[in-house]
Amino acid sequence: MSNSDKKQILADISHISFSYDTKPILQDISLTIQKGERIGIVGESGCGKSTFLKILAGLLRPSSGSVNILGKSVPSDIRKNVSVVMQSAMLLPMTIFENITLGHDYSEGSVRKVLEQVSLLEWVDSLPDGIHTYLGDRADELSGGQAQRLAIARAMCKEAPLLLLDEPTASLDASTAASVMASLDACTADSSRNLTIVHVTHQVEYLKGYDRILRMEGGTLYV
Repeated sequence: MSNSDKKQILADISHISFSYDTKPILQDISLTIQKGERIGIVGESGCGKSTFLKILAGLLRPSSGSVNILGKSVPSDIRKNVSVVMQSAMLLPMTIFENITLGHDYSEGSVRKVLEQVSLLEWVDSLPDGIHTYLGDRADELSGGQAQRLAIARAMCKEAPLLLLDEPTASLDASTAASVMASLDACTADSSRNLTIVHVTHQVEYLKGYDRILRMEGGTLYV
C-alpha cells in the first residue's frame, strides 16, 4: 500500500472478537474504512451490529484484536474522533443548547446552524426561551422525531470525522423515520467535511447511495 493510500485510512479494525462473559458476540472481524466512505451494515436483531458499533465508538473494548481510528487505539482517544446517534435519544434535564453542546465550547451560531439543518430551528425559536429553553419535564412532551433530530444535531455539532448510526429511526413510525433520515442526509451532504459514516440497520432502503453495504450474521461481518 502506498503512503498516499495510507493517508486515506480513517479506521483499521483488525481481528476483533468480543464476548459477554463466556458468550461470543463478535468473531474475528477485520475491516478497513477509508476517509469519507459511507458504509452500511445490515443484519437481524441480535447479530452483533450494535456491539460492533460500541467498539468503534470506544465504548467497549474488544476481547481480542485491535481498533485504530486516526492513529488512536485508546478508547478515550477514539471517543474524541467519533460521534454517535443511537436508537433512542437520551435527553438530559438541561436547556436545548446544553443538551446539544454537552459542555463543549460550541457557539450559539453553530448550534443554530445544525438545528436548521435538522429542521428544528423554527420549532426551537417558537419556545419560551428559544435555544435556551429548559427541557426538564418538557423532554417528555417531545415527539420521537424531535428527540432524534436533537440527537443528530448533538452529533453533528461535535464535527467528529466518524459518525456512527445505530438504527437511528428504529423507534419511529415510517413517515417520521423517512423525515428524520432526510434531515440526516441534509446534515451529512457537505462534501467539504469529508465525513465518514458507519450505519447499522436492518432497513437497507436507508442505505441508498452508500459506498459499501456489508452483512453481519451470527457475530461475523461479511465484507
